[in-house]
Amino acid sequence: MSADMEKFKLDADKAVLVVIDIQERLVPAMPPKVYLRLRGTVAMLVEAAKLLGVPVVTTEQYPKGIGHTVAELAESCSDKVVEKVSFGCCGEPNFLAAIKETGRSQVIVTGMEAHVCVYQTVLGLLEEGYHVHLLRDAICSRNKIDFLAGIANAAQAGAVATTAETVLFQMLKQSTHEQFKAISKLVKDRN
Repeated sequence: MSADMEKFKLDADKAVLVVIDIQERLVPAMPPKVYLRLRGTVAMLVEAAKLLGVPVVTTEQYPKGIGHTVAELAESCSDKVVEKVSFGCCGEPNFLAAIKETGRSQVIVTGMEAHVCVYQTVLGLLEEGYHVHLLRDAICSRNKIDFLAGIANAAQAGAVATTAETVLFQMLKQSTHEQFKAISKLVKDRN
């Protein structure tokens, strides 16, 4: 398999899930329907990650001013929380340390906003040599044009623009996986 194809592959033993800045005071700026879809998808992903043994790293942009992770996700996203002031998570040394601690080489990226913190994080992760999977249905921006630009630019830079279901079933690999029924139920029950 060529090195170019390798970046498209996902393995639960090599992946880490990153949840970027889904915070109390940032949410009201998002389109409500888009935010609810994002929150439901991220909740599903975090639960699936726990079933598959995939570590979860959550970031909070200046929580003193923007608040903490929303209540609906706070508990499930509490394993490793990194506070930051840089827009790109990789600008915070504790974030890179948390990712490196996992020993994983593939990063699944979710969160807000697609064209700012998410995009800059994707660039930083790519520069650090990680294979990055950006989940189109688990990120958002206030404006659709910014959302689309964030995805397009990240993909041009080398990230794989994909979806939550694609990622979950890639990590399961086959229907005989011990977590297949549980993950399938999560997908069917997603908000």
